[in-house]
Amino acid sequence: MNHPASPVPTLRVNGRPHPLTGDPRRRLSDLLREDLGLTGTKVGCDAGDCGACTVLVDGAPVCACLTAAGQVAGAAVTTVEGLAEQGRLSALQASFLRHGAAQCGICTPGMLMAATALLAEAPRPTRAEAEAALGGVLCRCTGYAKIIDAVCDAHAADVAAPEVAAGAAVGAPLRRLDGLPKVAGTDSFGADHVPAGALTLVAIRSPHHHAAFRFGDLAGFAARPGVAGVWTAADVPGVNRFGVIPAFADQPALAPSPARLRGEAVALVAFAPGAEPEVDGFPIEWAPLAHELDPEAAAAEGAARVHPDRPGNHLTQGFVRRGEAGPALAASAHVAAARFQTAFVEHAYIEPEAGCAWLEGDTLVIRATTQAPVMDQEETARILGLPTERVRIIPSAVGGGFGSKLDVSLQPLLGLATLATGLPTRMTYTRWDSMTSTTKRHPARIEARIGCDADGRVTAMEFDGIFDTGVYASWGPTVANRVPVHATGPYRTPAMIARARAIHTNGPSAGAFRGFGVPQSAIAQEVLYDRLSAAVGLDRLQFRLRNAYVAGDVTATGQVLTAPGIHQCLTALVPHWDRAVAEAAAANAEPAGPGGGTIRRGVGIASCWYGCGNTSLPNPSTIRVGISAAGRVVLHQGATDIGQGSNTVITQICADALGLPVADFDLIGPDTALTPDAGKTSASRQTFVSGRAAQAAGAALRAGILRAAGVNGATGLRLEGATLVVSGEGTEHRLDLAALPADARGYALSAEESYDPPTAPLDADGQGIPYAVYGYGAQIAEVAVDMRLGTVKVLRMTAAHDLGRVINPQLAEGQIEGGIAQGLGLALMEEYLPGRTENLHDYLIPTTGDMPPVTSILVEVPEPEGPFGARGLGEHVLIPTAPAILNAIADATGAEITRVPALPHRVLAAIAAKERA
Repeated sequence: MNHPASPVPTLRVNGRPHPLTGDPRRRLSDLLREDLGLTGTKVGCDAGDCGACTVLVDGAPVCACLTAAGQVAGAAVTTVEGLAEQGRLSALQASFLRHGAAQCGICTPGMLMAATALLAEAPRPTRAEAEAALGGVLCRCTGYAKIIDAVCDAHAADVAAPEVAAGAAVGAPLRRLDGLPKVAGTDSFGADHVPAGALTLVAIRSPHHHAAFRFGDLAGFAARPGVAGVWTAADVPGVNRFGVIPAFADQPALAPSPARLRGEAVALVAFAPGAEPEVDGFPIEWAPLAHELDPEAAAAEGAARVHPDRPGNHLTQGFVRRGEAGPALAASAHVAAARFQTAFVEHAYIEPEAGCAWLEGDTLVIRATTQAPVMDQEETARILGLPTERVRIIPSAVGGGFGSKLDVSLQPLLGLATLATGLPTRMTYTRWDSMTSTTKRHPARIEARIGCDADGRVTAMEFDGIFDTGVYASWGPTVANRVPVHATGPYRTPAMIARARAIHTNGPSAGAFRGFGVPQSAIAQEVLYDRLSAAVGLDRLQFRLRNAYVAGDVTATGQVLTAPGIHQCLTALVPHWDRAVAEAAAANAEPAGPGGGTIRRGVGIASCWYGCGNTSLPNPSTIRVGISAAGRVVLHQGATDIGQGSNTVITQICADALGLPVADFDLIGPDTALTPDAGKTSASRQTFVSGRAAQAAGAALRAGILRAAGVNGATGLRLEGATLVVSGEGTEHRLDLAALPADARGYALSAEESYDPPTAPLDADGQGIPYAVYGYGAQIAEVAVDMRLGTVKVLRMTAAHDLGRVINPQLAEGQIEGGIAQGLGLALMEEYLPGRTENLHDYLIPTTGDMPPVTSILVEVPEPEGPFGARGLGEHVLIPTAPAILNAIADATGAEITRVPALPHRVLAAIAAKERA
């Protein structure tokens, strides 16, 4: 008897039916991305911790990574691609674009889907409702403020972005030029592009901090069905060693025995398309070896060496000396001293490392998430034994970086497998892969002493820091050199001696993370400033104003400052400080006290300064701009935008230098085959350094246009299709662009210019000009501390930052809010513990519920060296947050916190110690 076949179950995705075939247990996120090509749904953890994969199932938000495909049979699934109607953004998406709510954009689809479900129930939600609804979706960039603004304002009618006239782009709150694909869910990140027929790569990683290993039958494993290749360190064809600073390069792409790092890759396996990438049973035997995770023990005499050629596990040190600090401290009226300790901090970007590779002729093309395409090109070529010109790096959209994506990760692994097989490859790190194998913020152990006279003027400082650089060098030398330069904070310090040592352990490699060691040193300096102000009897803000740099002051490296803005930042905070102090005093004076007498309010303040770019090293950027025969301005901009807004800001600068509106511009880049080297996205250098190059390129193109038109003097430019109109002094000259012969770059007219900041090397005492430009800022933290539980709630942050010239105020505010979120995490919750906090469930970062309101004050003290007077901002905004919070805790409790994060048990211990004293 023949039975009718059972109907194939279906689901509806964005209104279209799709058959459910294959394993019903597979993740819905996998089905959406791999089968349907709906890559707007992002995968950040595969554990439901980050919320990036949020979709709607019958209108309810769910994590697609935790939902089995079989569970949604017969259901209606909506992804971010389904929000727009007939190509028009939804009101919510338009609100996100209008408010600048997407920075890197990796969390944006998840945020949009969670918010869509909320708005279906509450079309005009309160901020509290929006924060609660979005609490399960993590963002590492924005600080959530503009996301919540956008959700609460989604009911408002959208307005077209105002047109910005030629010459008026700088200073305008231009909407992010790359914002549309971010809110539409079409921006393409590292895991979103898969070449046809690509092999899937999986790395075999060490489960130990230090272990010898040996392989078994690799050939037998390689012969398994679905396995397309196995490679080890023996197969690396070039120099199996990389590092961002060539003189210190020490990290293998695939490690030979022994592995020195938990999570270190020791072998690479490729799987054929459609095969399950299963590495259980991989033939490897581990023999754990002794390891050391404490930097002071690692630096002690007789300690085992992590690297045989580095005695005392000493990588390098930075040093600055000016005047005689010892005698000056001895003669001081007041001296404050303490020891401080900070932890490893994980970058916790929502996008794990991902990318793909293929061959174009004999050129290896790698498309991956990165902050430094030219560095990737050079290091990957060296590892693979290729000429540099045979490697092309195309950065994908970057789902957060903050410094860790400056180091190569999977790029040489993709290249190795593609070269060996001739086939395209793809690779995506798991969250465990990412968190164990990539860099962290340096843990620091700092001893500091600062003195002042009876009037509260700082006299001298001594600073000694041990920075745990982990197993490999990464950016350890940069941190060691930057910290002593910045150890005084933005304050006059006549005598100073500072040393920072980078010490190897078997812990995670510590690298670049928004501040390069300066956030750690600022904690020590600013906490001691509060002690000194109390000893003198001065208001804490006034103590800082008394010592803040002004024009003509000399830094600890002997550099004369021409336009420091810290005094102006502190002055801008005075009314906010007076209000906050009065409100805290009133709250604490209530008879029962808030919270039944267990809650104490406190207010803290801290400042920052930060040198933009490399320390006393060449730091050039090159920008190219041309006008096509069709009448479009094409900007070749190789500065990687990791969410900070360089695509928009650099275009604004170039547009005003050229004299044409931003609307006339098209953007190309970054791509090592199409864009000149704009340098790495780090150290708050892009607005300043690439901005100066863009300003020069725009001005050079303008000069070329005037020459071509035979015009001198003040003129206006406008494009009318393929005609460039040059006007001035009552006349017009019309250039037929299509009739002009193409120049060497293929344009009717073009220019390319470079800029390298003027610096001078530091001598043996650290004297010199390490940076051409510094940025400045100060922040106030208002907190409530539960004296019984030790918990801390940040109630408000007020931040004043000197940008020199504000290129784009909306983007600047977003940077401030996002930096404060990371600084709050550093202060109160973030501590990476190898073997314990290797996922986004156990490692905590701030959520919507943790973030306070942020008031941003944009100060403008023009910087003579900057483009249109601008300075950098990205790093600076994180630096003062943690010390301001710690000082607020001390103000509330009377207890000084010298170890971060200030977890509740540490706060309680500090309170108990204060009471005993």
